Amino acid sequence: MRFMVIMYPGPAAETGALPDEKILTEMGKFNEELVKAGVLLGGEGLQPSSKGARIRFPAGGKPSVSDGPFTESKEIVGGFWMIQVKSKQEAIEWMKRCPTAGGEMIELRQVFEVEDFAPSDPSGELRAAEQRLREQVAAKK
Repeated sequence: MRFMVIMYPGPAAETGALPDEKILTEMGKFNEELVKAGVLLGGEGLQPSSKGARIRFPAGGKPSVSDGPFTESKEIVGGFWMIQVKSKQEAIEWMKRCPTAGGEMIELRQVFEVEDFAPSDPSGELRAAEQRLREQVAAKK
């Protein structure tokens, strides 16, 4: 099963200041462990929200765009990992080992798999189309 792991680094991330050498080294080692274990599918740190935008889709209306920064910095995503593990508990155990500078929060969200949509797709056509798209994406790597 796949999980998106979302890092909420707190207000410090909104300053744009990079982590110090110690935490970068520790994070590099942690990521290397994830790779060696065959768990890491991808992941990156994110720039401050001041460099981003939000697009809202009101019911029946046109999309509206708001440029950052966004006010609730405690809820700003600072980075992510995509991991593949056997269970939620395994994902939790991996992320409990994540080096942090303190004050961070990590959220785990299980990713829907194609087979999860079987009840909504009795013919299997949509799942087959999704599988073809995934194969096309994988072939481009």
